[in-house]
Amino acid sequence: MTMKPTVGWIGTGRMGYQLAKRLLEAGYDVAVYNRTRAKADPLTEFGAKVVDRPVDLADREIVFSMVSGPDDLRHVMLEDDGLLTAGAHAPKIIADASTVSVEVSEEVRAASEGRGTGFLATPVSGNPKVIAAGKLTVVASGPRDVFEAARPLLETWGRRVTYVGDGEVARIVKIAHNVLLGVVIQSLSEITVLAEKAGVRRQDFLEFMNDSVMGSVFTQYKTPALVNLDFTPTFTNVLLQKDFDLGLDAAQDLGVVMPVASVVRNLVAQEAGGGNVEQDFASLILTAARGSGLVLESENADVSDGL
Repeated sequence: MTMKPTVGWIGTGRMGYQLAKRLLEAGYDVAVYNRTRAKADPLTEFGAKVVDRPVDLADREIVFSMVSGPDDLRHVMLEDDGLLTAGAHAPKIIADASTVSVEVSEEVRAASEGRGTGFLATPVSGNPKVIAAGKLTVVASGPRDVFEAARPLLETWGRRVTYVGDGEVARIVKIAHNVLLGVVIQSLSEITVLAEKAGVRRQDFLEFMNDSVMGSVFTQYKTPALVNLDFTPTFTNVLLQKDFDLGLDAAQDLGVVMPVASVVRNLVAQEAGGGNVEQDFASLILTAARGSGLVLESENADVSDGL
């Protein structure tokens, strides 16, 4: 029987915590690091060991990371006490699930390969509730043999892992995904306000939409937030703006015209600049309504999120 590899985990925010927990529940030996230790400590209940520095994970066979942005990834990998600053030790594999730029990913990949460590980009689509439902999806890029070695661990996270090639192409896939996420929620907010101002309840309009060819897992999932105005965060406008900027930077580098994304990016930036930094990004519907002379109220309806 093949022994399971020892695992390190960096970053136990809303998503990272849940993914590390799934690895623990699958029987892996997991040690974790988080900048705020208190966010990692609850994982000890499931068998995790908590360490004080990223470099303390360097003797693990495979280390995953999921941090907020490019500067955070650079810090936990390359700067003081970073994972790749160890002397004699380095993991066999590093798999990063953060949403970061191609440039920073390339920088960390080069440092990893310089230490003889295989590096994968493994961003995900979903949120903690999607993870709990077993419906998370993963996109991966990097050397194929490294991906095959990491695949069994990635498959513990959800329903599907898609390998898209070498290098940083998984970063582009995830950035494109999140740009579409922002464009769809803005458009969905606008048309829902249109229907309500014409006299249609949001619950009824979204029920029709979700059952039509235009419905999707995403429109179904966001229906309770739009109907009942519960904006408990799964993804904030601050994070969405960051991903729009990554997408538009990539578009400029590749010569791709993205006029719709550019407009929505500015709307999201205005939202974040106006102080909406902690609510879920579905709260964009409130601004769409105010601009249309409509004050929304919760419909207090029993609607499903489809999960």
